[in-house]
Amino acid sequence: MNRLINMQWRLTLFGAAVAAGAAALALVIVAGAFELDLPTLLAVRWLGTPVLPLSLGAALALGLLAGYWIGNRTKRRLERIIAAILQFERGHLSHRLPPLGEDEIGLVATHLNEMARRVERQVASLQRLTAQQAGWQEQVRRAAVAEERQRLARELHDSVSQQLFAISMLTSAAVEQVPDDGGPLRRQLKAVEEMAARAQDEMRALLLHLRPAVLEGKGLKEGLDDLLRALQERQSLQIRWAVDDLPPLPKGIEDHLFRIAQEGLSNVLRHARARTVTLRVHAGDRQIRLKIVDDGVGFVPEEAKGSSYGLQSIHERASEIGGAVEVVSVPGRGTQLTVTVPIVDQGERAE
Repeated sequence: MNRLINMQWRLTLFGAAVAAGAAALALVIVAGAFELDLPTLLAVRWLGTPVLPLSLGAALALGLLAGYWIGNRTKRRLERIIAAILQFERGHLSHRLPPLGEDEIGLVATHLNEMARRVERQVASLQRLTAQQAGWQEQVRRAAVAEERQRLARELHDSVSQQLFAISMLTSAAVEQVPDDGGPLRRQLKAVEEMAARAQDEMRALLLHLRPAVLEGKGLKEGLDDLLRALQERQSLQIRWAVDDLPPLPKGIEDHLFRIAQEGLSNVLRHARARTVTLRVHAGDRQIRLKIVDDGVGFVPEEAKGSSYGLQSIHERASEIGGAVEVVSVPGRGTQLTVTVPIVDQGERAE
């Protein structure tokens, strides 16, 4: 902004200088044509005021006004261009500049609009390819995931669950054989029995919530609701969420946003030491925005760029669907993660 203001005043001073120079040149030409010397020019008066300084002053004032008007108009047009560039950087690819004239600035605005249209088409193509890839891999992925999860659940049930059940039964039998006045021994056996019962409950919850890591025949809203309810049942962390009714989205975008939400929540659970976390998904203005906010310990984003695998994964997934990621975190004050993805119309996808 300071540069634009400086440019405006430079144009103002330039206009004043040009006007003053033109007035001085005109006076020199008049003096030469009529063979007038400087004292004679200074002696000429109009309404009691010397004509020479009056002419120069009037020319300087007109030059200042003209330069200020031109500089202000140029500054406002450049401000529109800068504002449009900032909109493009934030993912608002549907933003367009109005006509800004027939000069070079207007040409820049026209080229920026054309560039935004091309980028929007490229994002649409990228999203279409992502959706196609998700469709191609869907059956293979479902079969592999289902088989692996069934194998894992079967092994957990046949080994760990059975052993926990045996420990619980043996401990219960041992407690029955110890008299009520058994003292520390009875208390220790009762504690082991309670621990085994709690472990069994945890194992049942694990087997119950053993689920695919991506959406399985569900929309993004339904999948996020189920995921967050399951987390709320198993975690002491207070979880709040609000997911708007979303427009129809390509499968690839839904899967990526779901995985981004999983990764973001996983980062909170593993690193944030937060008491509460809030997830919000909002659709509007031809884009969808996912926001995760926690009140944890926070961190310095610049220091975590190269060392945080979770954040790196989020950036990569957002980039694959043409999205932008913004992380705001203050040590001791929590973290806010925002992912913005442009939504391209079906007609534009077909171009």
